Amino acid sequence: MDSIFINRELSWLDFNSRVLALAKDKGVPLGERLKFEAIFGSNLDEFFMVRVGSLYDQTLLKDNKLDNMTHMTASQQLAAIMPRVAELQAKCDKYYLHLLDQLAQNGYDKVDFNNLSKKEEHSWKSYFQNEIFPVLSPQIVDQRHPFPFLRNKGTYYIVQLVSKNDGVHYGIIPINSQFERVLFVREDDKTRFAFVEELIARFAPMVFGKSTVQKSCLFRVTRNADITVDEGMMDHDIDFRDVMSELLKKRRKLAAVRLQFWPEAPQDIVKFLREKLVVPSDRCLAQVSPLDLGCMYRLTSRMAADGRQDLFYPSAKPIQAPNTYNLYEEAKHHDVLIAYPYQSIRPFIRMLLRAGADPDVVSIKMTLYRMANDSQIVQALIAAAENGKQVVAMVELRARFDEQNNIDWSKQLEDAGCTVFYGFDDYKVHSKLTLITSKVNGKYRYLTQIGTGNYNEKTSELYTDLSFITANQEIGEEASAVFNNMALQRLTSEADTMLVAPLRFKSVLMNEMDRQIARAKHGLPASMILKNNSINDPEIIAKISEASCAGVRVDMIVRGICCVRAGVPGKTENVHIRSLVGRYLEHSRIYCFGQGESMHIYIASGDFLTRNTERRVEVGVRIDDPAIAKQLYGILDLQLRDTVNARVMLPDGSYVKVKPEEGKPPVDSQMAMYGYFQHGWDSPAKPAAPVRKPAAAAASPARENAVSKKEEPASSARFRGIFGALFGRSKK
Repeated sequence: MDSIFINRELSWLDFNSRVLALAKDKGVPLGERLKFEAIFGSNLDEFFMVRVGSLYDQTLLKDNKLDNMTHMTASQQLAAIMPRVAELQAKCDKYYLHLLDQLAQNGYDKVDFNNLSKKEEHSWKSYFQNEIFPVLSPQIVDQRHPFPFLRNKGTYYIVQLVSKNDGVHYGIIPINSQFERVLFVREDDKTRFAFVEELIARFAPMVFGKSTVQKSCLFRVTRNADITVDEGMMDHDIDFRDVMSELLKKRRKLAAVRLQFWPEAPQDIVKFLREKLVVPSDRCLAQVSPLDLGCMYRLTSRMAADGRQDLFYPSAKPIQAPNTYNLYEEAKHHDVLIAYPYQSIRPFIRMLLRAGADPDVVSIKMTLYRMANDSQIVQALIAAAENGKQVVAMVELRARFDEQNNIDWSKQLEDAGCTVFYGFDDYKVHSKLTLITSKVNGKYRYLTQIGTGNYNEKTSELYTDLSFITANQEIGEEASAVFNNMALQRLTSEADTMLVAPLRFKSVLMNEMDRQIARAKHGLPASMILKNNSINDPEIIAKISEASCAGVRVDMIVRGICCVRAGVPGKTENVHIRSLVGRYLEHSRIYCFGQGESMHIYIASGDFLTRNTERRVEVGVRIDDPAIAKQLYGILDLQLRDTVNARVMLPDGSYVKVKPEEGKPPVDSQMAMYGYFQHGWDSPAKPAAPVRKPAAAAASPARENAVSKKEEPASSARFRGIFGALFGRSKK
């Protein structure tokens, strides 16, 4: 295959396929497999709301732009997407039926409303009449009653009715959110469960009186949610929060982009809904699995409440710092790296609280993108403001689907006396940056934190992220300039150790790539390890191809969208790409160029997506501390040896699961990280940096996973054995 480019949307669907694959992986505990099926469904919802919604909007424009890499029109992309979605939905249904069998074997039986005994029929009918029927809100749709508005991600029961007077018309019952999605009944040492929408579908004909129900089914609507700030709404006398609130109201009413049906879709009903909602036939999908797979979480919650820990991953909580550990003081003396979810976020929160109470502290500045609903971090900022500190918060109101949460927090921050400003008109601020400024003996001192993930206590236990804290004054001065520029709506164009998109991010990293290309051309060892969530920036992809052709070995760890094809002869034959999808969401970005004393390594908030490199304010930093740099290299090396969570890309763009070599124990890089950081609060870890093989000696994917003892960091080897035995999955 000549092209090295893969369509972004199809690449994303491949990523969601890797998520779905964990729902059938026998090495994953049953309760976790249910969660992965739910995550697959949630991901697909967002894909339709954002990506399909955006493509739909493009089809309405006269100037239908081509995808800048695969040169497909929006219509062509939609045509390519839907068969793949149908294929994934069929797999989801198949895995769901297998999961039901596994649940039954473990004492959880699903109620089949088509095969109830007389006793069961009476019991469920009574429950419906007493608990469900009184709060139903049925609606008739005929010549006198218009078609109602159907909310995004809403589930409905629809019936085709025939009466002597009115002929054919329709009835719709919303499945309201106040209903318990999953109903449980304990019988004979077993738990039976039922989905409320199936219960309603079974007894809903009772609702419509004398009318005769001809055909019926459940359906769900997904609406376009791809909406941006309308510049025409911007007025200097209008609070930006009010603008965003209006946009959120508009989002709820955007065009429908998908219809799901359960269990089958009578063609008369499909035709009726398609006409009313203007949805193409290829975006109408019938399925066997629940229309909203979020119900799986309710089921797993019950299993956990029943004490069935055998059906879940072994407990693995963040490593807590000793009571005597003081991050605020430690970071003043040496750089600190914190790795989530392996280490707790609490020391960082305590650091903010201590800074807020420190008489020497003048100000605390922080960028806020996604926060927890009950954010202790925001409360720490509020406490600092109440202590008389100058607290400045850059709140990005356009964090998709978190807009309302950010609006609410921005108001609370302002009420507490904090200075709040918002992002640029043309650039989202996706940075993860905190700056604590003190005045000691008449001199200003900076303490800077730069991270790869949000200031969110909840996701810090689910996402793998890195947080770097330093008292380096040069970095502090650069961070101060970044905050001042953002406040004045200016982009940062000058920095030395920091990366700041859009003007000083991609250019710096591409210069690092050029350095490796030059080394390879001079016959010197040259390599790059690039770990991020996604890549589609064509300039970066072209530079990676150039590096490959020059003989640079390029290892890429890309969890999600990956629009570059590995192993294309003469173009990317020295590029090796893998994706890690497992217990935790891989979210950290690490960019490593070279090895040994000449190695330059960065962490950053931004991926290699064009939106990150050119249309967002992102920050990163070069890690010059030797111990932390080696620690980061050790993380990358461990992930390149993973044989539990990893899949490698083949030259055709497909992925295959990595398996341990015969006789070798499996390597679960995520769980081994607990061992890697178990002494992280004591002192910076100092793993030996292994020398990776040059591109000319690159082996097959299976061979790449074999690492000799002399190449393996001592700490990794020690903890791989200990934690692999405790948490690693057995070879299947």
